[in-house]
Amino acid sequence: MDALNLLSIITIAFLGSFSHCIGMCGGIVLAYSSAKIDEKSAKSTQALSHLIYSFGRITTYAILGAIFGWLGGVATFNNYANGTLLIIAGILMILAGLSLLGKLKFLTLIEHSLSKSKWYQETFRTFLRSKSLSSFYFLGMLNGLLPCGFVYFFAITAASTASPLWGAIVMLIFGLSTVPAMFSMGFFVGFLKQTSTRNLILKLAAIAVVAYGIFTIYNGYGFITDPNRSLLHCH
Repeated sequence: MDALNLLSIITIAFLGSFSHCIGMCGGIVLAYSSAKIDEKSAKSTQALSHLIYSFGRITTYAILGAIFGWLGGVATFNNYANGTLLIIAGILMILAGLSLLGKLKFLTLIEHSLSKSKWYQETFRTFLRSKSLSSFYFLGMLNGLLPCGFVYFFAITAASTASPLWGAIVMLIFGLSTVPAMFSMGFFVGFLKQTSTRNLILKLAAIAVVAYGIFTIYNGYGFITDPNRSLLHCH
């Protein structure tokens, strides 16, 4: 996987986290911030709590990336199959980008909420009541399991690497790129929820997703036409 692909993942994840992710997961951040973090505690303690929560999410994402990368390797037999997978991924990325712009309801349709299950709600409440630092980590891992169109988008990218290691790296980079937004959410809720600010970032994220979707389709076509091309060295 070359630098252009990695840079694209970082850009899309970073921009998307300030728009879609805050909309999807902002409520959870506000919930644990209100219930678990004492506003009178030191800023360093509050910051550590938010970071531990994010590391929990990243752990789940990396595990999912490894699983999807492995599945992609099992399902991929030749460059025709590789190219087809990338073209499908590119189309889904474009649909996701148009959904972020409000042109489609694609993301809404695929984000069936696991949070409504009894097991999830009981486990969430258990960690929400706990004041231990480890509870922030496990709460983050739970959040990482929530169905999310953006996570699906990067999971498909992870699968297209056909490698558990690179799949995990893709999802790890995705998770790390969302940390600034989710970390800031706990401290600058008002600014990040301003309609004009979120709308601007949302449009930038959508454009980046659509552009990367087109680039991915182009790469997919390249695999179909070039039998010697490697998934980990797209260009």
